[in-house]
Amino acid sequence: MDMSKEYILVSAPSQAGLSFIRLLLLQRIPFAAIVNNKRELEILHEIGVKNIILIDTTQEQTWHIPDYPIGNIYLFEKSFTLCCRYLRICRTWTSKPVYVITQSCNPRIVYKGLGADYVIHTNGDEVSFLIQSPVKQGEAK
Repeated sequence: MDMSKEYILVSAPSQAGLSFIRLLLLQRIPFAAIVNNKRELEILHEIGVKNIILIDTTQEQTWHIPDYPIGNIYLFEKSFTLCCRYLRICRTWTSKPVYVITQSCNPRIVYKGLGADYVIHTNGDEVSFLIQSPVKQGEAK
């Protein structure tokens, strides 16, 4: 693990989240995934995720900041309660933006109140728009 780079943090309990992780893997973007159960951990291991943070979301005293710098955070909502809990856990891990990606109509004010910078509503699993490819110096925009 390269400690000089910031890692994107992703919670991916949905198909959209898994699509996003596959895209990060494909583009070799450094990231870590956060999970709260062994089944999700196994799924992520199967698709090649190396950096996985297994956390007990019910035990606040176990919510420790990872040993590597966290940049942007992408929380894909499958459960409103779990997404809110991840927001509470992860918001203090970075000063960079936190994105909640949801297909539900849960009140965005709740997510914003817990520290989300952006709440993105989408009905599909295609989320490549979330990754902005940096334009190399000298290329046209």
